[in-house]
Amino acid sequence: MMIASSFGSFFGLLAVIFGAFGAHALKKIFSVEQQQNFETGVRYQMYHALVLLLIDQLVSNSAKLYAFIVIFFVAGILLFSFSIYGLCLSSAYGKKLRFLGPVTPLGGLLLVLGWALLLFTVFTGR
Repeated sequence: MMIASSFGSFFGLLAVIFGAFGAHALKKIFSVEQQQNFETGVRYQMYHALVLLLIDQLVSNSAKLYAFIVIFFVAGILLFSFSIYGLCLSSAYGKKLRFLGPVTPLGGLLLVLGWALLLFTVFTGR
C-alpha cells in the first residue's frame, strides 16, 4: 500500500479546502498578519503533501527509513501547519492559544528531519 501517497492526497485535499476557507470566510475576521500566517500554514502543508505523493516514487516502502520519513512529514505537517491554524483562529477570536507557539518550530524541525532522511535515503539507496 502506498501510505505516503494516501497521506499526501489527504493533506493536499485539506490544503485546498483550508486555503479557500482562509481566503474567503476567514478574510473577514483575520488581520493582514493573521491572513499571511494562515497562508504560510496552507502553503507548507501543500508543499509537504506533494512531497508525500512523491515519496512512494523515490523510496521503496521496504526501505529501512521509509516509515520514519513518512512519520516525520506527517507529524511535521500536523504540528507546523495546524498549530499555525490554531494560533490564527484563536487569536482572531480573542483567545490566543499561546501553548501552540512552541509547537510550530517543533513541527518545522520534524519537516527538516523528514527532508534530511529523504535526502540520505535517495543518495544511499537504503
